[in-house]
Amino acid sequence: MQDVVSFLNYLVCILFVICYSYQFFYIVVSLFKKPYRFKKAEKDHRFAVMICGRNEESVIGNLIESIKNQHYPQELIDVYVCADNCTDQTAAVAQKAGAIVFERFNKEKVGKGYALNFLFKRIFETSGQDYYDGYFIFDADNLMDKRYIKEMNKAFSAGFKVVTSYRNSKNYETNWISAGYALWFLREARYLSNARLQLGSSCAVSGTGFLISKDIIKENNGWHYYLLTEDIEFSIDTIIKGYKIGYCPTAHFYDEQPEKFSVSWNQRIRWVKGYMQVFKYYGKRIIKGIFGTNGFSCYDMAMNLMPAYVLSMTSTFINIASFIISVIAARGDILGIVISLAQLIGTCYFMLYLVGLITTITEWKNIKCSGFKKILYSFTFPLFIFTFIPVTIWAMTFGKSDWKPIKHGVNKSIDDMDKKSKKKKK
Repeated sequence: MQDVVSFLNYLVCILFVICYSYQFFYIVVSLFKKPYRFKKAEKDHRFAVMICGRNEESVIGNLIESIKNQHYPQELIDVYVCADNCTDQTAAVAQKAGAIVFERFNKEKVGKGYALNFLFKRIFETSGQDYYDGYFIFDADNLMDKRYIKEMNKAFSAGFKVVTSYRNSKNYETNWISAGYALWFLREARYLSNARLQLGSSCAVSGTGFLISKDIIKENNGWHYYLLTEDIEFSIDTIIKGYKIGYCPTAHFYDEQPEKFSVSWNQRIRWVKGYMQVFKYYGKRIIKGIFGTNGFSCYDMAMNLMPAYVLSMTSTFINIASFIISVIAARGDILGIVISLAQLIGTCYFMLYLVGLITTITEWKNIKCSGFKKILYSFTFPLFIFTFIPVTIWAMTFGKSDWKPIKHGVNKSIDDMDKKSKKKKK
């Protein structure tokens, strides 16, 4: 039994390497290739900033303030807010801060996708489909760096129809959960999106902090992505259609990460269920796309959709089942199975720690917390990733998920984040 388990664990590791070795090449590219810089934009485009929020009165004002303080012509920026099924003062706070607000009340069609489509329809009715050159998508808890729109306009002017950006965190320092999220998104920006940009492949949008051309919105007649992970659904559909999603490394924004495990659990259950939904509806098309003109981008997205979940589940099942069988049969190789499992966990921990450590070192100046916590949370990063295993098991077996609002309460302005940066430089 021990030899069989060891062989199967080895086989799973080999499959992981086969599927994801290209992402280690991404790390090499990002470390050694000169950072990409977009040229100065020849034109200042007209943009709408789209914000959908449910009961976000404590944070939405700070986001709108950061938009109003952009180093970009304010007459070319309009802020639209969908106060979605709110029971607080989100609409009033947003309107007072200078946004154009539409309230939506619909208990049946719940989710960000429905709220976005509602907001696009309202804009089309009041301004038409051609008034804005592009649309920014943001969550209410976000903050824009003061040069964010100026930098994104450069990438937009370079010809990308969709552009994502550098995602940082407002509350990295809180605990190992918020730091785990934040480090994951920093790694995504530096070692996935950046490498894809450098290699001419397509990036993917990640929930918030991205820009879409009016051409895409007109082609889609609004926003028709309603699955639990509407961002991944949009990315997959856009890539299948032949577009390449760009990335602007100099456009920074901040968002708030969950700090409680219960909140994180529910959110990630939704993510896993959403990935399963996307694979169900787009799996055949994305696999078929691997053999087309946008082939590598399709392969990259396919690898991000499903294999990791399946391989993790397979490995977990193999080791748990073998341990139970050995205990029931009173076999003498229980210790060997435990050792084999420990070796697997140790190897995975080391690899994840290495990824987290490299990200921490290279993004050190951008992480808003003490040096001690930066080092500490590089050690807890693998533990955070390990918690995806029970989340995945629950989501793929018992879990039911729908859109649930996440309460945001980190009341920080962009000036607060800038002050942190200045203190660290001193």
